[in-house]
Amino acid sequence: MSKEIIKIEDLTREFIMGAETVRALRGISFTINEGEFVTIMGSSGSGKSTLLNILGCLDQPTSGIYEIDGVKMKDLSKNQLATIRNEKIGFIFQSYNLLARTSALENVELPLFYNSKVSSEERRERAIKAIEMVGLKDRMDHTPSQLSGGQQQRVAIARSLVNNPVMILADEATGNLDTRTAYEIMSIFQELNKQGITIIFVTHEPDIATFSNRTIVLKDGNIIQDKLNQKVQSASAELAKLPKEEH
Repeated sequence: MSKEIIKIEDLTREFIMGAETVRALRGISFTINEGEFVTIMGSSGSGKSTLLNILGCLDQPTSGIYEIDGVKMKDLSKNQLATIRNEKIGFIFQSYNLLARTSALENVELPLFYNSKVSSEERRERAIKAIEMVGLKDRMDHTPSQLSGGQQQRVAIARSLVNNPVMILADEATGNLDTRTAYEIMSIFQELNKQGITIIFVTHEPDIATFSNRTIVLKDGNIIQDKLNQKVQSASAELAKLPKEEH
């Protein structure tokens, strides 16, 4: 029986906008086990960004239960939540969020600066290993401006791995990329997932969801579908089918 990484029970999130209450999430429940690769889909206004913020401990639900790795989030202080964010969750954003004047290696080391248990030697070693995992060994000293969009996203993936998180949360991580680069990035995610890393991937692109094992679809703050993907596509196989690029 694989371990439950995420447990969500009857989760609601309401926002007060002027005189009205907006119900962004209306009592949703699901669990995610270790080693799953789950896509969360839904159009704009479906509640997926709200859910992502709660999953990432950037926002608290109005009511309901959210547990990561057996720990209830609502019992934690701000500092404890920051520690969970830094040590248990690897974040990847659509806009990469890299520091511009800093090398790829230093960008990857960043999350470890806040981890007093890690020495500077170990920090460097772990960052190099993460960069090698995403295939950028020969680009370690480049700054973001010297890297393509896809390479910058690889740096962001390496940065999310460096703390050995229990899960990776990706928000539209292929949203700014062309098809070829998006498939390259998805093949990295599939490779990481094969190594046992739990991935939660928020997207609005149905073809991207075919690379995951399970898809949860939100609409108007409710889950309208939660299904296992019977025929997971291989991103590297799809990549191989694309016409060769002209140089």
